[in-house]
Amino acid sequence: MKNITNIISRTSTLLSIAFLMLILTSCNEKKAEEAHEEEKPENEVALTQAQFKTVGIQFGKVENRNLKTIIKANGYTTVPPQNSAKIATLLGGTVKDIFVLEGTFVNKGKVLATIQNLEVVGMLEDYKSATANIEYLQLEYNRQKTLADENVNPRKTFQEVKAKLAVEKARAQAAKNKLQALNVSPSSNSALIPIISPINGYVGEINIAKGAFAETGITLFEVFDNSQMHLDLNVYEKDLGDISIGQEVDFILTNQSNKSIKGKIFGINKSFSNESKTVAVHAKINPDDAKDLISGMYVSANINLNNATVPALPKGAIVKNGDKFFIYIKEDSHPKKDTKHDHGDESKEAHEDGHDEIHFKAIEVIPGTTDMGYTEIKFVTSIPENSQIVTQGAFYLLAAQKGGGEHTH
Repeated sequence: MKNITNIISRTSTLLSIAFLMLILTSCNEKKAEEAHEEEKPENEVALTQAQFKTVGIQFGKVENRNLKTIIKANGYTTVPPQNSAKIATLLGGTVKDIFVLEGTFVNKGKVLATIQNLEVVGMLEDYKSATANIEYLQLEYNRQKTLADENVNPRKTFQEVKAKLAVEKARAQAAKNKLQALNVSPSSNSALIPIISPINGYVGEINIAKGAFAETGITLFEVFDNSQMHLDLNVYEKDLGDISIGQEVDFILTNQSNKSIKGKIFGINKSFSNESKTVAVHAKINPDDAKDLISGMYVSANINLNNATVPALPKGAIVKNGDKFFIYIKEDSHPKKDTKHDHGDESKEAHEDGHDEIHFKAIEVIPGTTDMGYTEIKFVTSIPENSQIVTQGAFYLLAAQKGGGEHTH
């Protein structure tokens, strides 16, 4: 019995040792498999097609841009005084009709609205009455002059007729001037005052309504001619010595897209703007770019002091990893690797569900000037010609490279 007990005890010990060895062997194989899975170049990262679409990665190429030797300035789009109009009425009245809408293009002389005021009737009567009196007095003047020259009538009578004629002419001219100032024809019989556009342009704000009373001195319509749109940039005193006529300007609309628009300086004020200690610098905008702009848009601009250009990429294409900066370029597609070595069916299913991976390679660069949404770059090593550079989504690729956003095999 004792021998049987010893044999059972030895057998249990051997089984325990074998079981432990099996566990250790399995763990080592698992670690080896995990190590095999993680083997990949440190400067590469791969995404599945699904990840690529989700991230919304976009590509671009290096552009030559003028980012050096610049003066930064902020300002607004504006039009010259002669290309904008705030239209009021010289005589108040009730708004009878409005013929335009905001945003409508109108030609110079277009009637925008009509205002009714009975005082106009009195002006017309004054003019017509004075005109009729002038006609009668002119005949009497001619007759009295002839009689005075022949000494038939005293010259005093002639002088009285002459004075009355002068008074009526003055009264007619005054009435005519009033009517013309109101854009009313002297031959009219209407009490309507037409509100007329003095320039070609687009109707801005309309501050009247049909049936309301339009007061004098209040802007009823605004009309802007955007064909002569330009920039008013605020330049500080310390930078004035570097500014000159003809320098090119690159600017973006701060609250709009980052599209860069070009202009050229044509004027520099000779006085400071209010208490800001800045001087207004005027830049003309390319007419093709100015047609979609609106007066009063806030802009950020670079005044270029020379014509040197540098290679540049959108700011979002460059990421920092440690003390170095990188961009990512797209490499040739690779089929998704199968890491299921021990389970044939699972491996087959995983392969069928997978798609080609999209591989990206991190390329070290040295960034320079950053402005207008672009950063100057210098390559540490050259990249293939026509490389597709990631311009949007580079931060996700960096996270995936570090393991924060990487998929597992």
